[in-house]
Amino acid sequence: MKRRVIFLFISFFLAVNVSAQFAFAKYAVIPENPRAGEPVTIGTAASAKTAVLLSQRGGRQWAKSAFFSVPADDGSPGFTAAVLTIPSTMSAGNALIRVENENGEYIEIPLTIAPREFAAEIIQLNPVLTGIRTDSSPQRNTEADRLWSVLSTTGNQIHHYGAFVPPVSSTRRTSFFGDRRVFEYSNGTSDTSIHAGVDFGVPTGTNVIACGAGKVIIAAGRVVTGNSVVIEHAPGIYSLYYHLDSINVREGEMVKAGELIGLSGATGLATGPHLHWELRISAENTDPDVFTNRPIIDKDAILSKIIY
Repeated sequence: MKRRVIFLFISFFLAVNVSAQFAFAKYAVIPENPRAGEPVTIGTAASAKTAVLLSQRGGRQWAKSAFFSVPADDGSPGFTAAVLTIPSTMSAGNALIRVENENGEYIEIPLTIAPREFAAEIIQLNPVLTGIRTDSSPQRNTEADRLWSVLSTTGNQIHHYGAFVPPVSSTRRTSFFGDRRVFEYSNGTSDTSIHAGVDFGVPTGTNVIACGAGKVIIAAGRVVTGNSVVIEHAPGIYSLYYHLDSINVREGEMVKAGELIGLSGATGLATGPHLHWELRISAENTDPDVFTNRPIIDKDAILSKIIY
């Protein structure tokens, strides 16, 4: 009996100790005051499983991403990281990021979401484009299901750590990330949506390059987005290129940052020649411009906060 009591006491002590170690684990959050639609990178030396974005009032879950291992290199230690997006529909104010481990233990990291305004636009569609927008054929549904399956998949390979390069050399834009859109159909009805990427107003035949190194997951024609390419850059992080005139890569192919992947066009639901460039993180629409100004995973910044 005496031995059993001692065993239980030791087991309880170890469980509490593990919990305490996780609760006080060092972490890094970059940036600390993101705007709606922008990505946040979380790094920790602890063994973490998921990062969940919660509103501070009511605890509503807004986004969720899985942690993945960032291997050691150049004498620096490895760590775990997750990237999640503040949804473009989330209001400014206080929020929490809950970092959970395999045992259900967690820490809650306070976060301040900075204010942001989005533009509004009205897009008038002719009968042909109205038909594409309202298409409910089995083909469109199959394409949508496949895309959602891809964007919802979190792998374990990191193909790109640094900042992205813009997919075209032109800086002319015809639509912006998060635009609140009203589509006016030729039959007199209308519908609304939120623009998931940015549109570059470039002529048909303009070179389109990969914004970062990665694996081509989709390279095919689609009903709504026309000739399309989807590239996986890191676990749960994908860039998308729509309305291409032609595709220069194949599914399963590895590409480098800056490599030609196709030529711009006006295929699918397009009112004119342009490139639609989009970024998805754990399937959430994300402002792709952010990662042209900072790395996806800033190793030095993260390690300076969790190790040194």
